[in-house]
Parts: sequence; structure tokens; C-alpha cells
Amino acid sequence: MLVGSPQADIYSFAIVASEIIAQKSAWNYEDEELDFQDIIYKVKKFSNPPFRPPLEIDPNVEINASMLHLIRDCWAEKPQDRPTIGVITTLLKSMHKGKAKNLMDHVFNILEQYATNLEAEVEMRTRELAEEKKKSDILLYRMLPRTVADRLKLGQSVEPESFEAITIFFSDVVGFTTLAARSSPIQVVNLLNDLYSTFDTIIDQFSCFKVETIGDAYLVCSGLPLRNGNNHAKDIADMSIGFLKAIKLFRVPHLPKEKVNIRIGIHTGSCVAGVVGLTMPRYCLFGDTVNTASRMESNGKPGKIHVSPSTNHYLTKIIGGYDTVSRGEVLIKGKGVMETYFLCTGDDDDIDI
Repeated sequence: MLVGSPQADIYSFAIVASEIIAQKSAWNYEDEELDFQDIIYKVKKFSNPPFRPPLEIDPNVEINASMLHLIRDCWAEKPQDRPTIGVITTLLKSMHKGKAKNLMDHVFNILEQYATNLEAEVEMRTRELAEEKKKSDILLYRMLPRTVADRLKLGQSVEPESFEAITIFFSDVVGFTTLAARSSPIQVVNLLNDLYSTFDTIIDQFSCFKVETIGDAYLVCSGLPLRNGNNHAKDIADMSIGFLKAIKLFRVPHLPKEKVNIRIGIHTGSCVAGVVGLTMPRYCLFGDTVNTASRMESNGKPGKIHVSPSTNHYLTKIIGGYDTVSRGEVLIKGKGVMETYFLCTGDDDDIDI
């Protein structure tokens, strides 16, 4: 049977007092990952100086230096060297003369300081959390439409939605296979990153949503998930013109003398859109409009904006203010013969259409 002693109680008082003024557990074993058995072994083993918790005090916390000396005296290696409880009481009263009247008042004072520091810490962590949340939201909104992303964040399902009229844009890099053969894989990645970063900057100026990029193919739409009347055709047309202007100034980083050109195809029609997948969910478009827009791009010409009859109707009849030139009848795979158009951009290149 273990029997305690007054000297052991004085030692315990020192340990508790050190935890109060240091505002953390003795030896800080949680962070240091110390084993209890190792601590007990080192405390029981005689050493000079004895194995005791470090008295690391927060500089913002006001502690009487005499209190630190008292703690060290209370956990002295030899029990007979430790002060009695009477001496401790007298010393504490002298330390807090004109201030607190007892140890509990001193403890409450330290706890109040700790609470103040904790509030400041919580406020700082809250600001950091808000900043990180803002960064994650920005990234999420770049991957999904804002309305769709907000519903997913709330744990709500996003049902597929039908849209009567949207305009879809497709583009690809002319001669990309040849260009890729002259470049290393990392150079190809850097090329596409620079090119599409330029395009992404232009997209932000219009009510358009980049659906995805697959290799050198670039897919953008307007009119969903937020309907914008007939402006979807206007936004895609203006964006396309902006792309052609930007491509004239673009240079391949590792081939500065090499120019890059793109084919553009746009088409207006109905579409169904929805979120597909749980892991890395994607906002996908479905319907014949997507296929026709792709055909407009693949049957287009470098540096030209190939327009379908429906998009031409929107730009010249419904919206107005745009000039197009008939390309004549073109055999479109899966669609048969169609009369398609080239959108005039206002440049001299339009003469060659």
C-alpha cells in the first residue's frame, strides 16, 4: 500500500502550478509524444539537475519571478529541501500583496489572460479558415457553374436540366499533332497551359462557361446553367472574335518563330446539361447540338469562325449587328448537306473567306 507524505504533496503542488503558469501539461507530453513510463523512470532516477518540466512561460503572460523560484524549490530532488505548506502560503501572500489575496485569485487571473489569448487565437484561426474556404470556393467555381457548385456544397442533388436554346463553341489547334511531334511532353503541356490561360482570361469578360478541355480541344457554352435570353449567341460570337485577336499575338514559348492558329465552330440549339459522377463531378452537355458544334469546328478553316445556320439566324436576324459570309453548301458528317457561314471579324482576313 502506497502512503503519501506532505513533501509529496508539495511536489504535486509544484507540478500543478507549473501547468497553470505554462498553460500546458507538464513536460508537454502530448506534443512531444513522451511515454508515461519514461517520464516516471526519469523522475524516480536521481540526476543533477533533476528531471522536471521546463518552465517555458508565454512572454505575454505576466508572472512573478518569485513564483518560478518557489516552484523549483517545491520540486527539489530531496524531500527535506522542499518548503512546508505554511512557508508556501506566506510566500504566495507576499507575492500578491496589494493584488490578489490568495492562490485562486492568481489562478483566475492567469485563466483570464489565457481566455483573452485564446479569443485572439480563435479569431486568427477563423480568419485563416475563411481565407482557405475562399480559395477552395474560387477553385470549385472554376470547375463547375456557381449555381451548381452551391447546390453540391449544400449536399443537394443536381437534376439534369433541359435548355431550349444555347450556343456552343468548339475549337482546336491547327497542326497540333505536328507541333507536338517537335516538342517534348513538358513543352506541350506548357504550350497548352499558356494558350488556354490566355483564353480563360477572355472568357471572364463574357457570360460564358468553359465546359472542358481535352488535349487541344476547347469547349465553351453560353446560355446555361443561367439562361440569358438571346445573348448566348452574342457572347460566344464576341468571345470567338476575341480568341482570334489574341491568337495573332500568341507565340510558342520554346518555338518563338512558330505561330499558332485555331479552328472555331459554333452552333445554337437545344441541350440537356447535368452533373455526372461523384468523384471529381463534371458538368456535362448532352444532345445533338454538341455534335453539330463539333462538326462546325472540324469542317472549319484555320483562323475562321465557322457558323451553323441556326447561329447565323440569331446573329444576323434576331440580334443583328453581325456580318456573315455564306460558305455555300457543305457536306456535314451525320447531318447531310448544310449551308454554313463564316463570321466576319472586321479584319482584312475576312476578304479571303
